[in-house]
Amino acid sequence: MLKGHPKGLIVLFGAEMFERLCYYGMRGLLILYLTKSLMMGDAKGIGIYGAFTALVYAAPVWGGKLADTVLGYRRAVIFGGLVMAAGEFMILGGNEFWLFLGMSAIIIGNGYFKANISTIVGKLYKDGDPLRDSGFTIFYMGINIGAFLATVAVAPLGETYGFRWGFGLAGLGMLLGVGIFLMGQNKLEGHGEAPDPEMLRKWEKPVYAGSLLAIPVLFGLIKYGQEITFLGKDLLFYLLFGLLAFVCFNLLREGFKGDRIQRDRIIVLMILMTFNVVFWACFEQAGSSLTLFADRNVDRNVFNLFEMTASATQFFNPLFIIIFGSIFSVMWVRLAKINKNPNIPVKFGLGIIQLGLGYLLLLVGASMAGEAAKVPLFILGTMYLLHTTGELFLSPIGLSMVTKLAPKHMTGSAMGAWFLSFAFSMYVAAALAKLTGGEGGAVTELTPAEGLAQYVGLYGKMGWVTVGIGLLLVLLSKPLNKMMHGVE
Repeated sequence: MLKGHPKGLIVLFGAEMFERLCYYGMRGLLILYLTKSLMMGDAKGIGIYGAFTALVYAAPVWGGKLADTVLGYRRAVIFGGLVMAAGEFMILGGNEFWLFLGMSAIIIGNGYFKANISTIVGKLYKDGDPLRDSGFTIFYMGINIGAFLATVAVAPLGETYGFRWGFGLAGLGMLLGVGIFLMGQNKLEGHGEAPDPEMLRKWEKPVYAGSLLAIPVLFGLIKYGQEITFLGKDLLFYLLFGLLAFVCFNLLREGFKGDRIQRDRIIVLMILMTFNVVFWACFEQAGSSLTLFADRNVDRNVFNLFEMTASATQFFNPLFIIIFGSIFSVMWVRLAKINKNPNIPVKFGLGIIQLGLGYLLLLVGASMAGEAAKVPLFILGTMYLLHTTGELFLSPIGLSMVTKLAPKHMTGSAMGAWFLSFAFSMYVAAALAKLTGGEGGAVTELTPAEGLAQYVGLYGKMGWVTVGIGLLLVLLSKPLNKMMHGVE
């Protein structure tokens, strides 16, 4: 599977795998920790979860820009990993203060780590290399092996024996990921170094200091951001909107500085970012409403042998990625050889359709729930299967696409913009998850049957809408593909 790929890919695979173990271990526990240990209601807990995940994905805009201009990608990854590990250990304080402080540090660290390690993957391949998409799919498998380990070990350990055990193990995983990255420096072929040694010497320490000083600001955003509203929108909405306007302005300005090809490619990138928001806003119910749904309305008994924890139900997605990731990696290469590889917009559209079909399957599950109002576990698992195949049509292809469409000197910034679309997804995902409580209520205040109807009613609407949006993108694929000017 690794034949022909750069040796540095396995280093980045290992580092990202343990970083994702750290993040998904924490994410898998977070909504349960908020609602069960800290005794927050659904609405407040989902709001904090949404603010955290949105800021996690917004931070690469900043981290990518500073890596492009000052630090280089290698230093950014090391700094980010260490700050993330520190954030996990802060959460062990065991109260809201230490939780919000740790979450703030994780946001900063992720901003430096996530976008920039993906950028290094792209730089290991030459322009036009047919192995690039395959390489990103292999890298994406590393992401999901880490997520799988998080959902079968880290999160269940924390849910069963105490949340501190889960958060502590996540921090240790992050330190191991940084160690793998440091030991494999010689395999990166010199990629990821600072672009200007003089600027690095002058600004490296101020960048680190300024980033750490941003932690208290993020603390305030997570804790109070939902409470500060204007014209019906909270502070986080305006922050994300401002970042979007800033990033779009810079990308468009760069696009119009160049020729028609560069301009068209930037426009397509921005259009697909919009569809990316749709996909992940629905997909990312996994860590919030779908976990609470599994806790309350899914029969988690496994062959009368044991009862799966609610957090462990998130393992289906990374497991299916591991099973099918290599198959998809080989499939794209073979389809390209016979000129049958679907273009990128078609892949995106098909991915969104599969996501919608997964949610529509829950309507079938509701009809099988019985008096206990418990959906069979295999229905939830099959839903995650459809979500996973949809993800494989979209997410690794999206990472590769950014490195192809963006101007070379703005790759890190463009990758940050790509992750900003994920940030909006998390914000929208939280807003959707809150709808499971109906008119301002909470599912915990309903009977099991009423709660099931509330959940499945929302998921059914999401299913029909996303299938329609996916079909629309497939119809638009030809003009969009033409504007990509040969990028495949």
